Amino acid sequence: MGISLFDLTGKIALVTGSTHGLGMAMAKGLGRAGATIIVNGNSSQPKIDDAVLEFKKEGIQAFGYKFNVADESEVIAAIAKMESEVGTIDILINNAGIIKRIPLIEMEVSEFKEVIDIDLVSPFIVSKHVAKGMIARQEGKIINICSMMSELGRNSVGAYAAAKGGLKMLTKNMATEWGKHNVQVNGIGPGYFATEQTAPIRIDGHPFNDFIINRTPAAKWGNPDDLSGAAIFLSSKASDFVNGHILYVDGGILATIGKPSNEI
Repeated sequence: MGISLFDLTGKIALVTGSTHGLGMAMAKGLGRAGATIIVNGNSSQPKIDDAVLEFKKEGIQAFGYKFNVADESEVIAAIAKMESEVGTIDILINNAGIIKRIPLIEMEVSEFKEVIDIDLVSPFIVSKHVAKGMIARQEGKIINICSMMSELGRNSVGAYAAAKGGLKMLTKNMATEWGKHNVQVNGIGPGYFATEQTAPIRIDGHPFNDFIINRTPAAKWGNPDDLSGAAIFLSSKASDFVNGHILYVDGGILATIGKPSNEI
């Protein structure tokens, strides 16, 4: 009985920005739990095709679609195509996002808007059009990938923090409006993870690496697979009465003020 609560067999999951990194890790977790995966990216079709192949090598049924999550007309067309060719979308993970590390005083308005469009407006666009089908079927799961920056500020990531803070509240409002239709909308807030992007700063002696190790109660970077359990939980029947919640997977960072630099 307990295991069946987390079984995603027969479910179709769209994970945006899932050709690599944390998006791929979460998608693989859902696939291993039985879901069919729809891979999304916007950089190149070959990159999407390579990602689909990687899923299939693990025995996960996967399909790939290239579209810009911030372009509503592309999203509408893609959803119609996916539902025609693969099936109705039971699970949506809004993972696609960007970050621009520019101090606010130096940031162009166009750069600020670009981050907001991709990190905040696109989850609204994709969710809105996927949720229509979920509401009609009276069932669905939506997961918005938030951030510790949904709660905290940090130098040079003001636009990203503004978007992720907004995404936290958008998640709660989606849950408020769609909960009566048996659609659960929750968020996952990842901490600092060991990915290709963070590899250059995950070196012993690098100031930021030392900061993360000392700042995190778990005293380590997260493994991308650590997000799989949270994604499966929020995609499965196990979370049917969980709505509007942000699950932080951060090794405990948000639980503590940190420790003095001289603490052993």
